[in-house]
Amino acid sequence: MAKPIILTVDDEEQVLNAVERDLARRYRKNFRILKAGSGAEALDAVRALKERNDAVALFLVDQRMPEMSGTEFLAQARAEYPEARKVLLTAYADTEAAIAAINEVDLDHYLMKPWTPAEETLYPVLDDLLSDWEATATIPFDGIRVAGALWSAGSHHTKDFLARSQIPYQFLDIERDREALALVERANGGTHQLPVVFFPDGSTMVDPTFTEIAEKAGLRTQAQNPFYDLIVIGAGPAGLAAAVYGASEGVKTLLVDKETPGGQAGTSSRIENYLGFPKGLSGADLARRATAQATRLGAEILSAREVVRVGRRDPYRVVTLADGTEISCHAVVIATGVSVRELDVPGIENTTGAGVYYGAALTEASSFKGEHVHVIGGANSAGQGAVFLSQYAARVTMLVRSTLAKSMSSYLIEQIAGRDNIEVHEGTEVAAVHGDSMLEAITIRDRESGEARTAATPAVFVFIGAKPHTEMLKDQVALSNAGFVLTGPDLRTDGSRPREWKLKRDPYLMETNVPGIFAAGDARHGVVRRVASAVGQGSTVVSFVHEYLKTV
Repeated sequence: MAKPIILTVDDEEQVLNAVERDLARRYRKNFRILKAGSGAEALDAVRALKERNDAVALFLVDQRMPEMSGTEFLAQARAEYPEARKVLLTAYADTEAAIAAINEVDLDHYLMKPWTPAEETLYPVLDDLLSDWEATATIPFDGIRVAGALWSAGSHHTKDFLARSQIPYQFLDIERDREALALVERANGGTHQLPVVFFPDGSTMVDPTFTEIAEKAGLRTQAQNPFYDLIVIGAGPAGLAAAVYGASEGVKTLLVDKETPGGQAGTSSRIENYLGFPKGLSGADLARRATAQATRLGAEILSAREVVRVGRRDPYRVVTLADGTEISCHAVVIATGVSVRELDVPGIENTTGAGVYYGAALTEASSFKGEHVHVIGGANSAGQGAVFLSQYAARVTMLVRSTLAKSMSSYLIEQIAGRDNIEVHEGTEVAAVHGDSMLEAITIRDRESGEARTAATPAVFVFIGAKPHTEMLKDQVALSNAGFVLTGPDLRTDGSRPREWKLKRDPYLMETNVPGIFAAGDARHGVVRRVASAVGQGSTVVSFVHEYLKTV
């Protein structure tokens, strides 16, 4: 992290330069020495340092300054940096003011001018104060900070994006942290628009888009070239596998995701049945490894860029991004995966992202330490979420429409049974959620008897099925009634090829009704929805891409 700061303030330029020189001679190895020529200038600097989350170790301030005395400055600076040590430089006539400042601003020391020789008068005092500060001060987080609140859906989405992008961040809850509230009000001109994202370079963004965050954080959001051999849409396990195999086999490959690599699998707290990892691994870890592998092999990865249309402009295929950018290619792989189906009950609009979360256990679990939370769903993702949440919450209640045995792996059922703070209510569903700006309670209904009851809870984590991301394909590519991509044999009607198919060959196994547009992973119709299956499809589809590329 950046060196902590010693700030010296004096309105006499000659004195200020002399103090800076003496401080630098002794402390520049471990501290940054900053100076200001007035109290007002120094306060502006202090506020800017606070927004950057820089550490201030010591203020060395002249008492007798026009417009703002040293004591007056310290009284305001103390509000921003209460742990910083405070020293006044005084003339003999200012002794009473300096003594009064001990009570007024918790002054640590005052020094008479002149302070020379510094080795005898200045350094021994500051050495003790700085040593004491280093031993007791809380070192600020040196990274991105997100100021928000649990009731703010925007705060949740921003945290979730950063977490899945594996970008370290610190969350500042404005309802629990007065300093965070002051920072938000300053950034918003007195209002509370959330979230506010503070970057290490001192810049601030209010309610930014994923693309804005990605660009600022150094993720690639612009394609380097206008044309590629292969564009893979979706960076879940299938898309990452396709990018790895395409790049490794010499295919010029671009991977595009509307958020960040990992997909739905990237939100999984633990995948314990993935081949080759006997201790299991998190979805985030799998995504990190695969992203690094694809990049090393030469694939280009764009984050936070949504594809809104995939079309044909023969002999090429064209991918259109949300900002209107068009990128052309020979072939496209649709690996957009699925998302958790939304809960359709009364009251859901007011609480989504503010107590109701879709597959966000990794991001929000620590916010509900010691609370009673609910998990809705009975498949593996719900079980993994419940086990992870049980490490933080005092109690986790799973609400399952049917039975766990119907859709959950036995190893997860055993883990849930072994957790004292997880209870499972089978044959139940959520009938309504309650809360104006954030979740307060839910109505739980027994599916057999119809009996309903209300349970207070601060958080519900929803894992209730899959909805494919195939909106960009409408009117271009054949889809099932549920919106999944039809490929290969599924395109046949009464044993015949699709009517629009003009080639002499049949569509390849993973090819759509548009030659050169393929599908892999959970967005594809009729597949087994497992991480290993998605990886297998992503690697396999590249072989069909190769066959297609031979014909263009």
